[in-house]
Amino acid sequence: MKYIGAHVSTAGGVENAPVNAHKLGATAFALFTKNQRQWVAKPLTEDNISKFKANCEKYGYKPEQILPHDSYLINLGHPEEAPLEKSRNAFLDEMQRCEQLGLDRLNFHPGSHLKKTTEKECLATIADSINWTLEKTTGVIAVIENTAGQGTNLGFTFEQIAEIIEQVEDKSRVGVCIDTCHAYSAGYDLKTEEGFQKVWDDFDRIIGFQYLKGMHINDSKKELGSKVDRHDSIGVGTLGLEVFERLMKDPRFDNIPLVLETPNTEKWAEEVALLQELAK
Repeated sequence: MKYIGAHVSTAGGVENAPVNAHKLGATAFALFTKNQRQWVAKPLTEDNISKFKANCEKYGYKPEQILPHDSYLINLGHPEEAPLEKSRNAFLDEMQRCEQLGLDRLNFHPGSHLKKTTEKECLATIADSINWTLEKTTGVIAVIENTAGQGTNLGFTFEQIAEIIEQVEDKSRVGVCIDTCHAYSAGYDLKTEEGFQKVWDDFDRIIGFQYLKGMHINDSKKELGSKVDRHDSIGVGTLGLEVFERLMKDPRFDNIPLVLETPNTEKWAEEVALLQELAK
């Protein structure tokens, strides 16, 4: 079963996310549990929590169909002590919000070395940050998203992600989200049939499909290996439609949230319907 949806708005409260997803005809969704551009937010109220759970039940969304995303401000690999502590505390708050909402995974960008430390040290710091957070929470999987390799962001190769996972103590609570635009921009040739097979064979060999807990389904405005993160609507960008047809027909991507982050929100219902049709 393919769970297909989009990263929906929580305007008016997190409880509105499942309602907004249902309006799109989606069987999956992503959300921010707080404002993604602020360090601190008001705690979730009992009303928020109970209504969110009730709406998920009403519209048939289980935890494995939902992929929350953390704040863009967080850098779990920050080379400086004070900003690292700030990031870790913010990440812990995000994980605790997922716990409160009954969600079982949290998607995050791994971190950046900011040219102040080595890649290896930064990857170790990210793993330490995950371990620190997992010790203080229960039931929520920390889901590492691959990046496009823009700037000093790490996590743009399968090897970097595998190195983080290797250093996480509780392997049952770490996972991966692959963003198709990021992968292509980082140099993974998903576009051709041969390239598609090689990318996923490499993923399975280096990381392992048991860690795949979600995907971001995005076309790319930029070409292969550009290292630039620019999403495009499905079939409109440089990846083209065939990639998404292969994904939708491949059983390896069943039973995880497949979430659109394409730029034209007006097209989301249409794109959800298109992907659902491709999955038949």
